[in-house]
Amino acid sequence: AIAQRIQKIQQNKILTEEKQLTKNTTQLTVNEKRLQKLGKLKPDDPLFTQLTPNPNNYNFSPDLIHKAQLIITKKSVHEALQSNDLQIIQMVNAYDDLIQISNTLSERLTAWSLIPTPHEKKTPYTNVEKTVHQQMKQLEELIIKDMKQIAPNMSTISSPMIAARLVSIAGGLNRLALMPASTIQILGAEKALFRFKKTGKKPPKHGIIFQHQIINQAPPSERGKIARALATKITTAVKADVFTKRDISKQLLQDLNIRLKEIKNK
Repeated sequence: AIAQRIQKIQQNKILTEEKQLTKNTTQLTVNEKRLQKLGKLKPDDPLFTQLTPNPNNYNFSPDLIHKAQLIITKKSVHEALQSNDLQIIQMVNAYDDLIQISNTLSERLTAWSLIPTPHEKKTPYTNVEKTVHQQMKQLEELIIKDMKQIAPNMSTISSPMIAARLVSIAGGLNRLALMPASTIQILGAEKALFRFKKTGKKPPKHGIIFQHQIINQAPPSERGKIARALATKITTAVKADVFTKRDISKQLLQDLNIRLKEIKNK
């Protein structure tokens, strides 16, 4: 019960007991922004600077508070591990594993087809390959569905699969939302970036976002500018998905299309 109340306080919520204590009180003074709805905020009031209550006097021993904090920490960790973006990371990693398995199976079948072989001897292997492809398709559909729910703006701007890979590389949706456009632009090109820093060769212009058709189908001379434009809109989109939860995808697409026309007309 103590842990529940501490957690509510950490979430800036007003406790039921606090509401009851102040129900018939006028001209109330409070020392926390959390309690501003109950009274006037005056954290420097002498009442608060001089009054230093001892929790032990109310049977709240350090051991009791410690146990309550442990409950909160365990619950927070459990909730964090269940977050949708961490599930996305695992699904993307699993999808990549299936791609690697599929490539291995395909190479084996290609080598096997070079020699005369009865069909029934290859059947178990081809069945496995079909199963892997089916599971890849199902996993891709799940990733797309989840990304449209947790990051609708970014999924619209970059495509759900590219958005999922960006989340995976960044280590989470919140981390991605704090990254500048210049970083998002080259996410996935870490090897090329390291080579640039080590040898001084040309820096990478794009990473994962190169998979987007507006970049990979554009003339090489325009790809850098298009990658910057797309990364900028992705940055705005992911911030909206994380912080405001507003649907701004249509406006972002309009702005992006305008910028693409400008790049092509130059």
